[in-house]
Amino acid sequence: MNIKELFTIAVDKKASDLHLVVGLPPALRIDGQLTFISGKDKLSVKDMEQVVDGLLNQQQRDRFASTRELDLGYGVNGFRFRVNFLYEKNNMAMVARVISEKIPSLEELGMPKIVYNLLGLKQGLILVTGPTGCGKSTSLASMIEYINSNRFCNIITLEDPIEYLFQPNKSIIVQRQLGSDMLSFASGLKHALRQDPNVIMVGEMRDLETIATTITLAETGHLVLATLHTYNASQTIDRIIDIFPPHQQGQVRMQLSMTLASVISQRLIPKEKGGRIASREILLNTSAVANLIRENKVAQIKTVIETSSKEGMVSIDQDLKRLYEEKLISKETAQGQMDNPELLDRFKIL
Repeated sequence: MNIKELFTIAVDKKASDLHLVVGLPPALRIDGQLTFISGKDKLSVKDMEQVVDGLLNQQQRDRFASTRELDLGYGVNGFRFRVNFLYEKNNMAMVARVISEKIPSLEELGMPKIVYNLLGLKQGLILVTGPTGCGKSTSLASMIEYINSNRFCNIITLEDPIEYLFQPNKSIIVQRQLGSDMLSFASGLKHALRQDPNVIMVGEMRDLETIATTITLAETGHLVLATLHTYNASQTIDRIIDIFPPHQQGQVRMQLSMTLASVISQRLIPKEKGGRIASREILLNTSAVANLIRENKVAQIKTVIETSSKEGMVSIDQDLKRLYEEKLISKETAQGQMDNPELLDRFKIL
């Protein structure tokens, strides 16, 4: 089994992911759809053993055997791969996310102009959220690269594993990987305070301790960028608050109301002429939003987003309508993603 050949095929086919499962041919996810690689036989147990032996050193193999899960970054032919090894039905399997070594610009990602302003902040918490595979890591990398190109900062990233490799420009960039450079996100964040950071990037807020430390860092004079697996802005705030014990939730609401700068919630959806495009909901922490967070009226934030376009906020329905008006997505795609699909029922593109 030539894993480098499969990586090359994934890159050539512009796939986002490569799947290897015993008993099935290698599969690619292209534009959100899974497809088997033509001409490739079903994978055997021996094939997967060869893949593991080819990619992992002895220490990594031992860890994989004991924990039954392993994440790592791997580079080949100008591309990087975020590789996850797992066991299924007592057989080894693998999923690799394709990551270009070229970090796309905010403009190439179609990021709203308000985000450029947010990246000039000296402190606060910017959250990039969305389901798995929606491009959160790419958006985060583009934001860090924008800061790197425009500000003289000390940037610390905490990742699992390191995905995009940054080249220092105007900023100092220190990239730390879980397992090899730090024992946990929470411990990495705690020690970051002694490393004179201006900007901190947290690959993923996974647990209560990491979330609590991230909020505290944003509160103590740092710009913190992080990701969270949530579907929209309101759910993001609820998720953060709900992970804390009831007796701490009032304090967390107060902290969030003061430290949160923005929630950028995104989805990748099919384009009209092939490929995929991001649709984004933008929440800014205005005084009205901060008040709703403090008073535990998060459900009303959706209305504030819809009526605050002058401040730079955008609801997911408004952004989907824009993409439809610009003929970038079909009406069916837009309505399938909208909270209120009836908004397009009377709308026609001339």
